[in-house]
Parts: sequence; C-alpha cells; structure tokens
Amino acid sequence: MTLTLRAVRTISVEVPMTYALGTSAATVRAAPLLLVDVETEEGVTGRTWLFGYRRSGCRAIAAVLEDIAAMAKGETVAPLPLGMKLERRFALLGVVGPVRMAFSGFDAAMWDALAVAAGQPLATLLGAAPRRIPAYNSNGLGLMGAGAVADEAEKLVAPGFKAVKLRLGYPTLEEDVAVARAVRKRIGDGIALMADYNQALGAVEAQRRGRALEAEGLYWLEEPIRHDDYTGNAALARELALPVQIGENFDGPKAMAEALAVGACDYVMPDLARIGGVTGWMQAAGIAAARGIAMSSHLFPEVSAHLLAATPTCHFLEYVDWANPILQEPLAIENGEAVVPDRPGSGLLWDQDAVKRYRFD
Repeated sequence: MTLTLRAVRTISVEVPMTYALGTSAATVRAAPLLLVDVETEEGVTGRTWLFGYRRSGCRAIAAVLEDIAAMAKGETVAPLPLGMKLERRFALLGVVGPVRMAFSGFDAAMWDALAVAAGQPLATLLGAAPRRIPAYNSNGLGLMGAGAVADEAEKLVAPGFKAVKLRLGYPTLEEDVAVARAVRKRIGDGIALMADYNQALGAVEAQRRGRALEAEGLYWLEEPIRHDDYTGNAALARELALPVQIGENFDGPKAMAEALAVGACDYVMPDLARIGGVTGWMQAAGIAAARGIAMSSHLFPEVSAHLLAATPTCHFLEYVDWANPILQEPLAIENGEAVVPDRPGSGLLWDQDAVKRYRFD
C-alpha cells in the first residue's frame, strides 16, 4: 500500500520516573517526552516518542516537526528520499540538535506507518524477525552513595535482568570504586555491570579512574570524557583493558563512521533520535557490521528492540520504563531479555487517558 502524508501531530507529556536518575550533570525525576503521530490519507498512523531532556526540548522539536509537516504534506511516505529532500531544505539551518531529533522522529514514525500498513512488525519489514534481545536495566542507579545505590541495584535486577548500569562521577575516585564494589557485592558476579560517567571526566582523570576500575569487574566504561573527543576516547580505548562505550551522541551515521575510523571506542550505542531514526540506525548498523563492532541501543527500547533484531552485531538493549505509563502495551521483559512484539509496526499505542493526565503545553 502506498501511503500519502496528511499531517504530523505532536503531544508533549512529562511522566514521573520510577527511579530518579542522578548523573554528574543533573538529577532527573520526570521524563519530558514528545509523542509523534504521522497521519496518512489512507488512515494509517505511524507513531514514535522522543525524549526531550527538558520541556523546552519537546517544544523545540515539536516546532521543527510542524515545519516538516507543512513541507511534506501530500508526499509519498518514503523515508529515505523524503528525508534527503527535507535535509536539503534545512541545510542552511543545519540538521543538528533539535532539528536532527525532529527528523529522526519523523523518520521513525514513517517507518512505523509503513510496517502497520504492511501488517508486519517493524523488525520483519527491516528483513529480520521479532525475537528476544538481551537487555540491561538502566533505570535509576544515580549518584546517591554506595548503600542507596546497592539497595536500588538489588531492586533493578529482581525482575530477572542479567545486566544493570550505574552512574559514576563522584567527587573522588575512592567514592567511584566504593560504589562499584558495593553494587557488585549486592548483585553478585553473575550480573553484567556497566558504568556511565556522562562525560564527567577530563582525559587524564579518565585514564586514572579507568585503570582503577579495571579490577572491579565492570562490563564497559561509558562516555568517560567529552563524547566528541574521538582522539581522547581512542587513547582510552587503547590503554584500558576495560572496554570503552560511546555513541548516544553520534550526530548521524557519518559521525559514527568518523569515531570508528580512529578507534574511539570498543562498543557503540547509537541513539534513535540522534543517529537519524530507523534509516540512520540501519546505516549505522551496516558500519558497525563492516568493522565487527558490537552495537547496543540508547533509550527508546520499544523501537530499538526491533532495530537491534535487524542489527548484525546486536549487543544490548538499554531498557528504561519511562514511556510505560502512557503506553497501552509496554515492552515486555522476560528473564532479562526484551521480547520484540509481533504486532504490526513497532507496537506503540498511546493510552489516551494517561496522555491527558501527563500532558503539558
């Protein structure tokens, strides 16, 4: 079925988090989400959601999507050629930041509409099949001290997760080590433990802390320094035995290719909203496959699960439950794995009563 774009609708909601997320930058207790609906003349609607980081972020992305909708109205829903056409229209403004996120959301919702129209799960439309994807619980585990973090870690693995991520970046190395040890002692050796610095360190300090943490049984060291310092990240990847993970801030597949060309990391984890939606993700998956680099996801677990099912070097799905309160059918996790649904599209359907409850303008 050929689909024709009629409109793009957005609604901003702010959903309370089950666990507060305390990072080196800020403590987040509610998630501002932008819900995106791509409506077609044929009556098929494609959906996705975006994390706005702040309410103002949702508003900025929504404004760009309004512009995109005006330009694309009446066009055939064809993500690659339509996306290229729109990028040329936005070239002078620059397809970065909120503009990139708007393009990504538009792309992902178009792919969802195409899969719904085909009566297929998104994973199937991408040439794969719904399956189970190893997941790590990324809710909570912020900067709040060893005892509290260990208590929370125990709760996060209780549903059967085999992996969990904590945030580091305390004022001292000793505090980072103490927290990592407390969590490891509480959850045991059979659980993979990732650590995320959220770009908190300088290059010298990252090397010092990375070497100290090598003995703590961590699975990876995520964004220890500024995300776009590929040279500095490459030095860490060479010098540390602990694998370096980056990628959530890659601005499109080209940025990922540049990072991998200089050996900036051992693993990659693109973000659906920054890599370019489904189209950008699949391009990035090809780059990772060509280099034999394991590829995980960042946020957006409902859509990312389908994308990882179609990713040759599929690694881990980052699981957050932020969208659960406004979904009719949240993503299922069983025995530490995300169960990719066999419903048409990505499986996203909004709970309209909840959307009204959490909506903001």
